[in-house]
Amino acid sequence: MVDMVDQFRIVTDPVADSIAISAIFAALPLLTLFVLLGALRMRAWLAGVISLAVALAVAIVVYAMPVGQALLSATEGAAFGFFPILWIVLNAIWVYNLTVVSGHFDVLRRSMARVSPDMRIQAIIVAFCFGALLEALAGFGTPVAVTVVMLMALGFPPIRAAAVALIANTAPVAFGALATPITTLGTVTSGAVDDPRLNADTLGAMVGRQTPFLALIVPLILVAVIDGRRGIRQTWPAATVAGVVFAIAQFLASNYVSVPLTDIIASLAAAAAVVLLLRIWQPAETPPLHAGEGELVTAGTRRRLTGRGGADLGEPDTGRGGADSDGNTLTGRGGADLGDDDPDTGRGGADGDGDDLTGNTLTGRGGADLGEPDTGRGGADLGEPSTEPGGDDPDTGRGGADGEGDTLTGRGGSDLGDPDTGRGGADAQAGRHRVDDDATAGAPRSGGNAYAARQDDQRDSPAEIARAYAPYLIIIAIFSIASLGPIKAALAKEPWTVVFAWPGLHVTGASGKPLSSVNFTFGWLPAAGTLMILAGILTAIVLRVSVGSAVRAYRDTYWTLRHAIVTVMAVLALAYVMNQSGQTNTLGEFLAAAGGFFVFLSSILGWIGVAVTGSDTSANALFGALQVQTATKAGLDPVLLAAANSSGGVLGKMISPQNLAIAAAAVGMSGKEGDIFRRVVGWSLVLLLVMCVLVTLQGTPVLDWMVP
Repeated sequence: MVDMVDQFRIVTDPVADSIAISAIFAALPLLTLFVLLGALRMRAWLAGVISLAVALAVAIVVYAMPVGQALLSATEGAAFGFFPILWIVLNAIWVYNLTVVSGHFDVLRRSMARVSPDMRIQAIIVAFCFGALLEALAGFGTPVAVTVVMLMALGFPPIRAAAVALIANTAPVAFGALATPITTLGTVTSGAVDDPRLNADTLGAMVGRQTPFLALIVPLILVAVIDGRRGIRQTWPAATVAGVVFAIAQFLASNYVSVPLTDIIASLAAAAAVVLLLRIWQPAETPPLHAGEGELVTAGTRRRLTGRGGADLGEPDTGRGGADSDGNTLTGRGGADLGDDDPDTGRGGADGDGDDLTGNTLTGRGGADLGEPDTGRGGADLGEPSTEPGGDDPDTGRGGADGEGDTLTGRGGSDLGDPDTGRGGADAQAGRHRVDDDATAGAPRSGGNAYAARQDDQRDSPAEIARAYAPYLIIIAIFSIASLGPIKAALAKEPWTVVFAWPGLHVTGASGKPLSSVNFTFGWLPAAGTLMILAGILTAIVLRVSVGSAVRAYRDTYWTLRHAIVTVMAVLALAYVMNQSGQTNTLGEFLAAAGGFFVFLSSILGWIGVAVTGSDTSANALFGALQVQTATKAGLDPVLLAAANSSGGVLGKMISPQNLAIAAAAVGMSGKEGDIFRRVVGWSLVLLLVMCVLVTLQGTPVLDWMVP
């Protein structure tokens, strides 16, 4: 028997018996987290640890949770953060690093670039379509971890690659990991109220009548994030085709084919539709978006474009001048252009008076020379390039340092200009960022640099192209096999999967029944991370990576992600403390008190759950029963509100701290999670508003015919 002193029973109104007042305290951990990340720009791992401390303090002081129980709750959450979540991400990035070690990621990049040289189209194919396929097979952070580095390899600036990958990972999330969130939602809601429709099939059908509206919008948002209004104006046919086909396929699959296979069908259909479209249509021009520099390719014309930080100073073979931000040649008063009059040094040309513009060599900040045409290096590093992170290494695309010792990388980690390709370095907006040596040691190397750009015309053999795609085909094959009914059922049993009560943790709900979350599921073999290890081993064999190189890549992956590991474990510990102390229940009941207006707020509840936990599955487990109970009391449709929890939740994933940490670590920007947060939070709120309005209309005679 458990000593009653060691037990804890959840109370949702611990302060003055008031849900409203209690909710103020319950919201403190979340407010702390978002303020530290968004306003103070604190490192995510530190913000996570501080917010965890706040959650523990609220649990112990306000909710009277015993100290031992609160700490045990945090340890279970931290363990869950590592397994299965980080277990997936770490091994997914390791598989990517194997392709980098072997050189096949450059092959893949060139292959995708040939489908369309337009990076806006590439983002739709990689982030939206391929990311949805990864979400369908693995989920739990895998799509962001893989697609963000693929975008980097295609030349996307780091922060933009992270933003695109996070925003793209919305519409498919509810059906991720073969519809695990929907399955969970059906499980927790089926016994909460007496409604036979509360099962995975019906709930999946309802979600399939909500998230397709997101799919219609997201591709357009992606091209807007990448290239603003010009991107929408020039690539709307591809974005529209991808969104419409994905939306229709998602609706049809979830309602009439198979809920678990929904995202697989939708992603493949959307990708095929875009590829077919590109056979008969191409954008009017292909603007240079590789870290802000390059050549603008139009029908019959080629103009050189530049930004402010690392403009190409001219044509090394002709001595012709560089271009300003409008693509016009920069010339001096006497007709002499500002370009490169010495192709061996990359030094700037003279003005009309015969003097160069500054009286010295045209340089980047701190004196870094703006380009070595023979090496593709980004200019003289003011430190020691062999020892300082971000040295001017053409193999890594890491630029030199400015006068302050900061790496001149621009957004894409590219150097300050490649005269052989016309693609320059950092653009005017991104400028530069400091790369910590812990963020670069063993980090996934971006192919999106000047060195890689110079190889765009290289032709790879069919065999090499096949090997470049092999890792992803291997992943699809392994996950598909593991998802087959008999195999999945067998792997869910001992000894492959072990379920045990977390030692010493005894928490009951308000009803007096033990919480299901105190049981820890350790599926060591069927876990997506373990399957990724198997995929990595096969990848190493196919790509002919030596055992030593594979082991070093695995070690470096952990070292690179050490801060992300702390972040994810801290935030999941926070989520478990909030859940098992009653803080999330208080927030849920506070929102449920809105009565009929709750139909508008139900999506927000799911959004909060995913923002905290980073998982639509966890948010559904957390609030699913509360949604249907509230719906019944308020006279609303429980199927509608349960689905809204999952559909609204997907929009919180892009701002969840652990996903921000994953994206930041993957692009070598650990500690800059706040910058990425500010890039995506606006889109998260806009799309959330769209979902709230849609759900509200579905709860009225206007669209209630959409509810099954």
